[in-house]
Amino acid sequence: MAGTLLVLGGRSEIGVAVARRLAGREASTVVLAARRSADLDAEEKAVREQGADVERVEFDADDLASHRPLLDDVAARHGGIDLAVVAFGLLGDQARAEAVATHAVQIVHTDYVAHVQVLTELAQVMRARGSGTIVVFSSVAGARVRRANYVYGSAKAGLDGFASGLADALHGSGVRLVLVRPGFVIGRMTEGMRPAPFSSTPDQVAEATVAALRGGRDEVWVPRVLQPIFALLRHAPRALWRRMPR
Repeated sequence: MAGTLLVLGGRSEIGVAVARRLAGREASTVVLAARRSADLDAEEKAVREQGADVERVEFDADDLASHRPLLDDVAARHGGIDLAVVAFGLLGDQARAEAVATHAVQIVHTDYVAHVQVLTELAQVMRARGSGTIVVFSSVAGARVRRANYVYGSAKAGLDGFASGLADALHGSGVRLVLVRPGFVIGRMTEGMRPAPFSSTPDQVAEATVAALRGGRDEVWVPRVLQPIFALLRHAPRALWRRMPR
């Protein structure tokens, strides 16, 4: 990796933590894309201190029509996109989503539909160049959807399947997709919630993601122990599974 790193979700704790680790030698330029990009002073400082040039651009994940123009603009000005970290998302409120259909749709639109749009566009942009890497953050919430957070979990299940299929479709194209499945992440998005077993921090997720990028792995669970655990939990009786917490 070298050149330009695009973080879609430039306010994301995980996205910024990944950028910090790659800034400088592996990414000479980091583009932070987010809504209210003028408010990304702290994020820019954290990345710039690691030796990369930093640029901010406006990005609204829910504005699907804006995705391709943004990607084409970044690619044109920087000679391509070498690495794209897709780090935006919406946890939402499960209780509200069960009572207000528009909130359920909002969660699914951001966490699945918007991802399908931007990943498809990214794949086309990188295919045309014949190179590039895409990092996608799925979740163990999508490994088997739980009653306690089934709206968010269903969106992540869809994203996981889409990203897995896209990774296979990109095989041999020169474009690589890395799929990361974190468990409960202790950060801004989950503030005030009780951490689940085998929780991790944004820095731990970023560390595992960068290790996968450098080590050639295309799928990574964070922490790793969650992979065999969920291999077993997929077979748990439904009567038991529906009582599982988020």
